[in-house]
Amino acid sequence: MKIRTSLLVLVMAALALPAGEALAAHKHHKEHKAKHRVVKHSISSAARKAAARTHHLAKAESLNYADVATGKLRLLSNAVVVQDQVSGTMLFEKNSEAVLPIASITKLMTAMVTLDGHQSLKDEVSIGDDDVDTVRRSTSHVPVGTVLSREHAMRLALMSSENRAAHTLARHFPGGTAAFVTAMNVKAQALGLKDTKFFDPTGLNSGNVSSARDLAKMVAAASTYPLIREFTTTAEYPVALGHHMRTFHNTNALVRGGTWEIGVSKTGFINESGKCLVMQAWFNNKPTIIVLLDSMGKMTRVADAQRIKKWIEANGGKVAKVAMVKPLNGAKPG
Repeated sequence: MKIRTSLLVLVMAALALPAGEALAAHKHHKEHKAKHRVVKHSISSAARKAAARTHHLAKAESLNYADVATGKLRLLSNAVVVQDQVSGTMLFEKNSEAVLPIASITKLMTAMVTLDGHQSLKDEVSIGDDDVDTVRRSTSHVPVGTVLSREHAMRLALMSSENRAAHTLARHFPGGTAAFVTAMNVKAQALGLKDTKFFDPTGLNSGNVSSARDLAKMVAAASTYPLIREFTTTAEYPVALGHHMRTFHNTNALVRGGTWEIGVSKTGFINESGKCLVMQAWFNNKPTIIVLLDSMGKMTRVADAQRIKKWIEANGGKVAKVAMVKPLNGAKPG
């Protein structure tokens, strides 16, 4: 891609896609998924069971109809943005400028920098000892010594939040991991993300921080990349690991459930961040950006997303009273 084209994409992303272009991109995304989806007509039994559990728990935590009908939106996540992507209107905010750790939401930036680097997605990258998490000792389904295409590594990083896959993308970047992280921060500045800082490509470093407002811009930018849209919204995908195949699953239960129309999705969690979820979701044929940070309950972020969906459908996307509350523990105003 030419430099001028890349700059145009950045500007479009920062300002949000115009309605016509957003709809066109969404239509292309749906056609692309229909053509390349691994499982076209059904998801696995395990995924269906997970979706059923998600539905049950979300229903138990969701607002009753009277709450929604009166226009009230009560969300348990500690920092929230709900934004009409076409108009840019903030429909709901809560602690939207608090600067917080973002965990694996980081991987959206990792994918954008990887794609901006124009390295061949067919090239092979190997998982090495340097890709192993020695700080948090997080587990991985990708053993050391595994050789993947760059495309598969990026898919696993986005879909299943595989930290080793994300780290190896940075390690195989020209100049190595340090140059890659620098490129992440340069990209953040280009997108106008004033509260955002990156120290690693995985999100395991709690120094990777942002605000809900910044992340809304980042999700809008990510939505301009067809592969990011595809990889983050694939429910499951088989990948060859050496001599055997392993099926990887999406970390977002709403994607696995298959009932939402989602354009971009990414989850995140470390102890410092709580559970996080960002999405571009489509309601009434319009894209809406949802950012949910610091959700401590096991299903809180999913239940909050369900509340938002119900609220938008019941209230036609009317702007809610903005909820700006005191800064969170350890957070400074953005």
